[in-house]
Amino acid sequence: MSKERLVVIGGDAAGMSAASQARRRRPELDIIVFERGPYTSFSACGIPYYVGRLVDSEEKLIMRTPEKFREQDGIDVRVLHEVEEIDTAGKKVRVRDLKSGKSAWVPYDQLLIATGALPVRPDLPGADAADIFGVSTLESGLKIRRRLDKGGVKKVVIVGGGYIGLEMAEALVMNDYDVSLISRPTQVMGTLDEDMGALVSQALRDAGVTLYLDEALTSFETKSGKVIGVVTDKRTLPADIVILGLGVQPNAVLAATAGIPLGKKGSIRVNERMETGIAGVWAAGDCAESFHLVSRKPFYIALGTVANRHGRVAGINLGGGYATFPGVVGTAVTKICHMEVARTGLQEKELRKLGIEWVSAVIKSRTKAGYYPGAGEITVKVLAERGSGRLLGGQIVGMEGSAKRIDTLATALHAGFTVEEMINLDLGYAPPFSPVWDPVVIAAREAAKKL
Repeated sequence: MSKERLVVIGGDAAGMSAASQARRRRPELDIIVFERGPYTSFSACGIPYYVGRLVDSEEKLIMRTPEKFREQDGIDVRVLHEVEEIDTAGKKVRVRDLKSGKSAWVPYDQLLIATGALPVRPDLPGADAADIFGVSTLESGLKIRRRLDKGGVKKVVIVGGGYIGLEMAEALVMNDYDVSLISRPTQVMGTLDEDMGALVSQALRDAGVTLYLDEALTSFETKSGKVIGVVTDKRTLPADIVILGLGVQPNAVLAATAGIPLGKKGSIRVNERMETGIAGVWAAGDCAESFHLVSRKPFYIALGTVANRHGRVAGINLGGGYATFPGVVGTAVTKICHMEVARTGLQEKELRKLGIEWVSAVIKSRTKAGYYPGAGEITVKVLAERGSGRLLGGQIVGMEGSAKRIDTLATALHAGFTVEEMINLDLGYAPPFSPVWDPVVIAAREAAKKL
């Protein structure tokens, strides 16, 4: 090789963010990206809205095509190319062209692994039947939409009550499908405390989704190779299609096979510069580990926001700069029809495991001044460390205008604020946006009283 080469495995958020950053800093760098799917830089978060027909074409979910990366940035993106093996000693990867079926070894000087995450698929009878869909890539979203457009679908069963399950339930019930959702826990949204999760469960019922909580999936009923029902430990639900929302796991098998050390939940262990335990090998995105700024422990989270930030840091370093990724606080938002849901920091079960003593406050308020038209209900929960008053986490469930208030709590967590310090935050106020005392500040004040 005449020029130094960076090889990137994975052409979505983290991989392409890193490749772009490296290119800006080192125009002379030879950059090759291998992506086993047909798309690059797509919005996986937009899949439920494409399935629900709020987004009318898949093109709108593609931020940038391989052609644009090649023409505008000089990044050699090769879609439908799967990396089968990493040889860290020889500094090369074995790549298979999925069109021709041929494999070849490609050398590298620096390697970034950005292989993302894989949807959890249960190892149960009938799980390989047709019309059972996972949701993780643009291709998976296209397959669901095509199946719905084909017709003959009335009953949809969603397995799992996490973000994807809830967003897909919203998308489908809004399009008049008969939607049932099965969740093994007694509540949906396991990242919320039980009292807040109960509000989300009720919002789903109000939207027309039938919930089957505290039920374990046992198998799938099939006929002629297609799914026709979902079997739990309590009942059998007829289904024309099934959507799996059981969460994701790091796609780190390739790294593990190459002897690259793994960390939390099987993700690739990295330092704050996104370097792995092998010289010249980096990792970023949903396959890589993060650090939780509240618990001060390694943490795994699969979110597009985190993946992009991982990729930016890795790319700056690969381009000869210096950048670090300090960590996350686990902020996430979603919505179910008119109900918005948000969370950040730690929840009660995590605090219990960590042995941290806490106080909590739950308040109900309005999203706008009570007299202003359109003011909706909002419930805010704040958790604070007993003794010090340090903010530990927060959760919000409410009508329009609720969810983005979580950003105030997330910022306070990054800053290490106490709930007492939050009371005096100079937040914006006008009747169309908030009561005089913002609901987040009211919750902080109530938590401070308990200290």
